[in-house]
Amino acid sequence: MDTQTVSAALPEEICLLDNEQCRKKAAIKIQSWWRGNMVRRTLLHAALRAWVIQCWWRSMQAKMLEQRRRLALKLYTCQEWAVVKVQAQVRMWQARRRFLQARQAACIIQSHWRWHASQTRGLIRGRYEVRASRLELDIEILMT
Repeated sequence: MDTQTVSAALPEEICLLDNEQCRKKAAIKIQSWWRGNMVRRTLLHAALRAWVIQCWWRSMQAKMLEQRRRLALKLYTCQEWAVVKVQAQVRMWQARRRFLQARQAACIIQSHWRWHASQTRGLIRGRYEVRASRLELDIEILMT
């Protein structure tokens, strides 16, 4: 800073005093101006650092919120899949039970039908004996 700027900033009454006092007051003015600049710069740097920390903290909070949201979504989908699997197992069990009932009914109907068919076609007579290690079977079929 040049001396013209400093002397222009000082009031005229200060310069009317003796030269040494004028210099002291000018030095005090310059020092206070410099300290003010330094304080403002320090405050600006502190504010910028605080702003950087706040931005970082907000981004961390957003990341944590996103992680929590994804974890909740994953838990929900796991529960939904578990429900779907249980429902599928129950439906499969019900379908298998109906199939087995239908198969049993078909077997009963077939056995009754075969018995009926054998009764109407002819008469089956027979006897069997077990001798030692072989089976002897005599069957007579009478057709009516």
